[in-house]
Amino acid sequence: MVVEKLTSILVVANRSDADRVLLDKAVFIARHVGAQIFLFSCDAVLSKIVQHAYNSEDAERAWHISQAEHLTYLRGLRSATRAHDVQISVAAECYSPLYEGILHKVREIQPDLVMKTPTGIHPLRRFSFGPSDWHLMRECPVTLMLVRQQPWKSPPCFAALVDVSEEETARLAETIVHTSEHFALGCHADLHVVYSDSSAEDAERCRRSTVLEELVHQYRIPTERVHVLSGDPDLTLPGFAARHHYDALVLGGLTHRKGVAPLIGTLTSKLVEALDSDFILVKREEPRQPQLKPEGGSVAWQVLFGD
Repeated sequence: MVVEKLTSILVVANRSDADRVLLDKAVFIARHVGAQIFLFSCDAVLSKIVQHAYNSEDAERAWHISQAEHLTYLRGLRSATRAHDVQISVAAECYSPLYEGILHKVREIQPDLVMKTPTGIHPLRRFSFGPSDWHLMRECPVTLMLVRQQPWKSPPCFAALVDVSEEETARLAETIVHTSEHFALGCHADLHVVYSDSSAEDAERCRRSTVLEELVHQYRIPTERVHVLSGDPDLTLPGFAARHHYDALVLGGLTHRKGVAPLIGTLTSKLVEALDSDFILVKREEPRQPQLKPEGGSVAWQVLFGD
């Protein structure tokens, strides 16, 4: 989905030290583009507990006690940013699984951007994404930004990772560059475009080069900020991006299309393991909407304050 505007941002807090950097980056973006922020917390752990509670009144009472703590935390986080020039509202829900709670909130408020920190923990890797992150990469109907703890440089530097090897991926590439330009202009950031060509045929490489040239010319990307690598993207892109220390990588989100999803999923996994950059994931078109299944045990209690 092409980002044409950025007026509202859903920021998903997880009540950890990572939330401060997450909200600081959201405030940085919101301040530059004039967006409002919805600061949101979803208690998926409590939801699993109350699903099996014998007494529904006791379950609801437990959530109301917990939601007071969530809202106190969110208000404290908001105060710590000292972002008096940015409108920040707070909300809390009890919903399981976590990604469905986030998608429920997305459908409710229809933000232009969702920002959250990765939830995965892997003992043998510096970084990993949890199941909710991968579900969101596939199901989130708006642009999704997965935020790491690395502060941005001033000015930030973003990289649009594109693939122009096939007609379908070329259309996605245009969406990625368009969205990247929108973010870069709004944040006064530098923007690079990176493509790795694995074709062994000269004619095909020439065709792809022409497609890329037309794309960057359309968006007036300077030649010195366009990087064409040679080789398998899985092998070339992680090292190249690491050497350039990009603050955020913009690439295609996971899709339901059979030909594209495995390729993007594999590359995203390798980039996640190799880099500490933020990831901005965009899609060419709306994915199908998942169906929430409260009859299967999901519990959703919501408290929303616009203060």
